Amino acid sequence: MRIRATAKEGVTEIKVLMSHIMETGQRKDSNGQVVPAHFIQSVTVKLGDRTVLQAEWGPAVSRDPYLAFKVKGGEKGEKVAVTWVDNKGESRTDETKVS
Repeated sequence: MRIRATAKEGVTEIKVLMSHIMETGQRKDSNGQVVPAHFIQSVTVKLGDRTVLQAEWGPAVSRDPYLAFKVKGGEKGEKVAVTWVDNKGESRTDETKVS
């Protein structure tokens, strides 16, 4: 994941680019076999110790999803952690600091 977080005038803007195949389970490969579903189901973003975003996703989200939002609060140097879990039980957590 690539994460950017910037604080300005009491508001923190968080941008995340996630690398994930996001297969719907409806596409067929070149042999005519259905490609199994493989997509992110939940995303959690924490700013410091506070959960600032929690989302449930489905197969309609595009490959390599991009997420951007603003939240009140946050200071330079504070930790931002982004975690996703997919429908196969795989997960990933990346962190950065607010600049």
